Amino acid sequence: MAGTKSIITDYKDICFFCGKPAECEHHLLFGNGTRKLAEEDGLKVPACNQCHTLGTVTGRIHDNVMAEKLSKMLGQAVFELEVGDRQDFMARYGKSYL
Repeated sequence: MAGTKSIITDYKDICFFCGKPAECEHHLLFGNGTRKLAEEDGLKVPACNQCHTLGTVTGRIHDNVMAEKLSKMLGQAVFELEVGDRQDFMARYGKSYL
């Protein structure tokens, strides 16, 4: 993965979701300008293209409502464990997902 190191996993070459070789990265928080903040905070995981955007709707993260919600919840939970508290998260990202 390029850019800031993930604070979620040390395994940058393995898809976080299925274990296949990673081809891209998934920012746990995205949309409305939050992707850039997630990049800065390391709230991203390696992903294969199938799990990220190319698989069936139920087999990928994007355009899968439940997977997107869980992604944002995980991003916030890790932020609160590693970076700051809930107030810090809400100040930075504008809302709480938990």
